[in-house]
Amino acid sequence: MKEDYYDILGVDKNASAAEIKKAYRKLAIKYHPDKNPDDAGAETMFKKAAEAYEVLSNPEKKAKYDQFGHSAFDGSGGFSGGGMDMDDIFSQFGDIFGSAFGGSGGGGFSGFGGFGRQGRSKGSNLRIRVKLSLQDVAKGVEKKIKVKRKKKSADTSYKTCPTCGGSGQVTRVTNTILGRMQTASPCSACQGSGQIIDQKGAGTDAHGLKVEEELVSIKIPAGVEDGMQLKVSGKGNEAPGSGVAGDLIVLIEVEEHSLLKRDGENLHYDLYISFSEAALGVSKEIETVSGKVRIKIEPGVQSGKILRLKSKGLPNLNRYRTGDLLVHVNVWTPQNLNREQQQFFESQQNAENFQPKPNTSDKSFFEKVKDMFS
Repeated sequence: MKEDYYDILGVDKNASAAEIKKAYRKLAIKYHPDKNPDDAGAETMFKKAAEAYEVLSNPEKKAKYDQFGHSAFDGSGGFSGGGMDMDDIFSQFGDIFGSAFGGSGGGGFSGFGGFGRQGRSKGSNLRIRVKLSLQDVAKGVEKKIKVKRKKKSADTSYKTCPTCGGSGQVTRVTNTILGRMQTASPCSACQGSGQIIDQKGAGTDAHGLKVEEELVSIKIPAGVEDGMQLKVSGKGNEAPGSGVAGDLIVLIEVEEHSLLKRDGENLHYDLYISFSEAALGVSKEIETVSGKVRIKIEPGVQSGKILRLKSKGLPNLNRYRTGDLLVHVNVWTPQNLNREQQQFFESQQNAENFQPKPNTSDKSFFEKVKDMFS
């Protein structure tokens, strides 16, 4: 069972944003890899604290966590079990590490995205938007997208930085009231890469990088939702020298379907039938995400009836279930009657079969809505 985020940071649920940040900063300093080299236990605590802070420092995520606990992020939110690597943590919380360790720590610098604990610079992330249809969401899809990214030029060569000796960072010893403290910060000469340009290639920028177009394959799993972000590791801008490439962040945009309306994993379809079809019964062909299907409407169906087609909705992102297709039956009342039709309905006004006789066992509209959402 996962530890409570508040317990990890040592704060209560009513803690302010400033108190949460202060508690995290204290733990980050205590368990920072630079202070605890080759200590697996310290690294684990470092990651746990970062995971807790990532959620509790975000008002929206904090509200979800307070209401649903860890289940609020299963499969799609937070760190999904602490899977964020060390470079991601340094990159995301660089302002805290920088102030604690005497430099830009994990923050961006000179156009690059971050600085890892081993002195390796990281290229900046790129972001793109990918549009999907409901059919794409239902099946999952692989998209091939052209991306312009900075890459190291083949005719650019690098050599070891003489300032930091290739480590990418410089250490300083500071006298404090607690004694001598050793801090590390990115090397300003090589921007943390450990290397400097020996020979600059043609058409490259000051860091020996050139913008090139690349066809990137993106595998999008079934069940994604509008607004979700996926990460393709190493497909962002490259970093100079021995630095690692940034990531490609993919924002999912799901296009609206003309007939099907999404509600989580379930889909809704409005089916309109005539008075005659409602009275006599009818067979209708309707649209689903996997093709057309034919359904049977029983004679005497009432407007507002909901037919549930099991497993004809969308798959859950974790693929442990598939939603349903809910068909809402709407009986269309004719608005313009000719004389013959008007005479027919007038003659039937007092007929027993035309009198409303609701079944007390049938659920009301509000009960149906309540069942649908529960």
